[in-house]
Amino acid sequence: MSTRTPVIGVLALQGDVREHLGALAAADAEARTVRRPDELAEVDGLVVPGGESTTMSKLAALFGMLEPLRARVRDGMPVYGTCAGMIMLAEKILDPRSGQETIGGIDMIVRRNAFGRQNESFEAAVEVDGVDGGPVEGVFIRAPWVESVGAEVKVLASYGGHVVAVRQGNALATSFHPELTGDHRLHRLFTEMVRDGRASQSR
Repeated sequence: MSTRTPVIGVLALQGDVREHLGALAAADAEARTVRRPDELAEVDGLVVPGGESTTMSKLAALFGMLEPLRARVRDGMPVYGTCAGMIMLAEKILDPRSGQETIGGIDMIVRRNAFGRQNESFEAAVEVDGVDGGPVEGVFIRAPWVESVGAEVKVLASYGGHVVAVRQGNALATSFHPELTGDHRLHRLFTEMVRDGRASQSR
C-alpha cells in the first residue's frame, strides 16, 4: 500500500478556500486548489467549501466542472462539503434558486439558509459521531440543514433537532464550518477517508 501523502483539492470557484487549504495541511494532507477538470483529475479527494451555493453552481457550470465533478463522485472519489458544499452534495434542494444544480453524492434533501440570515450566524458545540475528543465547535453562517436522508446515509450529528452532519460512503457533509475554528478533527477524519479510499482502489 502506498504511504504517499493524500492529495486533497479544494474547489476554488468561490467561498472560504484558503481556510480549508490550511486545515487540510494541518491534517497532514497535500492541499491544492481545483478550478479545472485537469486539476480535478490529479487529486485523491475534494473539499467543496462554504460560500454561496447558487453562485458556486453557476460557476461550476461556467468552468465546465459540473459533469467531471459528478463523474468523480459517482466513481467513489472521497468528497467533503461544508455549508454551501453540503447543498452542492445533496440530491435535492427544497427551495432551489432558478437554474441551481448540484453535484449530488448524498441521498438527502436539504433546506438552504435554514438556520437564518447572515446576521443570525452563531457558533455551537456539536457532538459528531466518529470524532473523538469532545464536541466540535461549529460555525453556522446562513447554514442549511438536512430535511431527510435515504437509507444509505448515516447521520453523524444533529443540532436543535435538525441534522447537521451526514456521511454516505465516501461522501461527508456538514452544515457548519469547521475550517474557521482551528479545530482540524473533521479534516483529519476526511483525510483518513481519502487514505482508506485510495488504499481500497490499490488492492
